[in-house]
Amino acid sequence: MTTTTRTLRGRILDAAARPLSSCWQALRSAQRSLLDGLRRVRGGRPTGFTAALRRFSNTFLTAVGVFDRDARAVVEQWVITTLPTLYRDGTLDALDRAPFSVRRRATRFSWSPTHTHTITALSAQYYADLINRISEAVRRAQAFLRAAQDQARRPEGIDRDGLLAEHPLDTVIYRNQARYPAHAWATAALGAQATTTTNTAALTYGQSELAADWFECSDGPGCGFLTHDDPDRADRTIRSAADALAHPLAHFGCVREWTPRPDLNNRPNLVSGAPV
Repeated sequence: MTTTTRTLRGRILDAAARPLSSCWQALRSAQRSLLDGLRRVRGGRPTGFTAALRRFSNTFLTAVGVFDRDARAVVEQWVITTLPTLYRDGTLDALDRAPFSVRRRATRFSWSPTHTHTITALSAQYYADLINRISEAVRRAQAFLRAAQDQARRPEGIDRDGLLAEHPLDTVIYRNQARYPAHAWATAALGAQATTTTNTAALTYGQSELAADWFECSDGPGCGFLTHDDPDRADRTIRSAADALAHPLAHFGCVREWTPRPDLNNRPNLVSGAPV
């Protein structure tokens, strides 16, 4: 990938990651506003307490609804517009990297049924993954609200710092309970989706349009083929189409790229993993 292409893709990724993480930051701001409002309300049930609690709660629930709407809009833009663009560019970049003898005989990319099916399947999978994160954030926000309401009804009022620590709404929590700031998660998740999309496009194009049985892998010098720490180093190796499609990248942040090499189709004794 050229420096210009890498910079352009970085800008595309940032253009999606920033507004997505901003949705989480807005949710966190609404959380703090709710807690600040509840802290001003004296514990117990003084006159006006119930009405104030309802007002603050409704304001927070409105913010949760805005978060859900805005985050879903970012995701929809990503899968409907950005991913197909990255897919198309992935095929063009792969062809540009191919040997001249391959480029000379190749036809330019078009949205054939094969490519349409591939990007549709990828987009559906990635849409579901991102929407699940948004839905999880909504559930966590609702759980936080119930906890805050319960504490507000106590004579001693709320434990603001404790609620913020227990319910960090500006983070994404993984199944292993690891917590990641929303922007770091958005950048990593969208980056992995973008790289997998461009690499899958290169591999699909290489197979369907160029009849490539072999692909050249370019990667970080220390990156393994299956995982980053795999002793089977990936950079500057030749891989079969099946192996390449099974492992379009190795990890989050992977810089792997694939170049179709149909010129190697008839080379005798070539094995997957051989050096270029």
